[in-house]
Amino acid sequence: MSILEMRGISKAFNGVEVLRGVDLTIEKGEIHTILGENGAGKSTLMNILTGVVPMDGGRITFLGKPIERPTVSLTEKLGIAFVHQELNLFPTMKVYENLFLTKEPAYPWGMLKKREMIARARRFLGELGVEIDPTALVSELRMGQKQLLEIAKALFFDAKLLILDEPTTALNNEEIDRLFAILKRLCKGGTSFIFISHKMPEIFAISDRYTVLRNGEFIAQGNIADTDAESLARLMVGETYSSGDVYRQRTLGDTVLELSRLSGPGFHGVDLSVNRGEILALTGLQGSGSSELMQAVFGALPIESGTVSVNGKPLTRRGIHAAMQAGIAMLPSNRKENSVVPDMSVLENVYLAKHTLSARRQHIPRRAELKKYESLKLLLNIKAGSGSEAILSLSGGNQQKVFLARWLNTGSSILLLDNPTQGIDVGSKAEIYQLILMLAESGKTVLINTLEIGEIQKVADRCAVFYDGRLIKLLSHGEISEHTVMMYSTNAAQTMEGQA
Repeated sequence: MSILEMRGISKAFNGVEVLRGVDLTIEKGEIHTILGENGAGKSTLMNILTGVVPMDGGRITFLGKPIERPTVSLTEKLGIAFVHQELNLFPTMKVYENLFLTKEPAYPWGMLKKREMIARARRFLGELGVEIDPTALVSELRMGQKQLLEIAKALFFDAKLLILDEPTTALNNEEIDRLFAILKRLCKGGTSFIFISHKMPEIFAISDRYTVLRNGEFIAQGNIADTDAESLARLMVGETYSSGDVYRQRTLGDTVLELSRLSGPGFHGVDLSVNRGEILALTGLQGSGSSELMQAVFGALPIESGTVSVNGKPLTRRGIHAAMQAGIAMLPSNRKENSVVPDMSVLENVYLAKHTLSARRQHIPRRAELKKYESLKLLLNIKAGSGSEAILSLSGGNQQKVFLARWLNTGSSILLLDNPTQGIDVGSKAEIYQLILMLAESGKTVLINTLEIGEIQKVADRCAVFYDGRLIKLLSHGEISEHTVMMYSTNAAQTMEGQA
């Protein structure tokens, strides 16, 4: 039985068609993935469904009844909830207050029924299997807990259809497993989900059916069980898709970055040397310490003991500014929280780091910055108009290229990329891989932290596997495989070696 039918949906902005006759059908009690590159029309279609954007043509039927003019309040009342990747929580309020916001039960004289709200929130979170204290401040929660709370908030008032936009971005493996168990249990009770993700393993682990959009058009729909990752990628990208290994072997230079017995929050006693022009991947299970190590090298986290040396010289000063002065740059994970400055233009986002380094020079030579922007735009193939465009007008892949341009603009020779293809479609990922190889070939030293083994195989010269805060294995390019990396990152290989 269909819970939602969208037929012939069309939409144009300023005369440019972004959706052309798109169809979407969601069954009761299913998890349905919508796939497509950034700019394929996924967000516009969901914004039309939830009443954020009016449609130009087409019809929508929900629970067998037509929705003539969807509005945000109407779709919420009908039981359609949109859980955005950007969290919509109030950090200075408590968990239960966020759950009941605008729907608080009150006594006839106006006082809120605080004890009832706390008890109901505790019972509801417990039934979901979400371990969060309802009286805790949201600001005190981990990012993964905030994401689970956002989903719980949508479910709290009996949503029948939930749209989940990249819901696992901030979750560790355990939290992802818990979330998927919750979704499957809710599906059995009749709740339906639209799942938007670029992570193929997750799509195949959780989804029942899929719909593919490309360039604003409906391309295909089917059962997940009847397809594979490469077929879906080809549908998303078209005939230009290639799944081939992009790795190119190169001659490496002398040691550029050296870590000696480095310890800090989440990592211990790390010894590591990286050469000029090398691409080194860091990996391990969520919380293994690889991301924390990268942040410490950049000065964003404290170093408790050990040394960081660049070109043979120990960094005696600590902190981000000192790392930047030594030629170290970092592209942090979760670009929407840690990289993008939404109120600034594309050009301003590019020159931000450069002028942080030269803060004493208050004047920003706009003509010179525009010239540098145009050359970086050409080098990185950034799909944007003038530098005055809003950064948020660009797709995720192009935003990531802008932030890479930000660091290339500083002349940095060591690039630390933490989860650089997070939330980026397969076509843009391929471009990022080629850019990383191009930068390495030009003499840049690149460290990538990622959980995606396929990504490591495409670009890395070596792979450093972390477990429980320690670097426990260095693999050459030829040794990198899903099986080998997982054996070391889960401690299985060490256990087997100890038993031998």
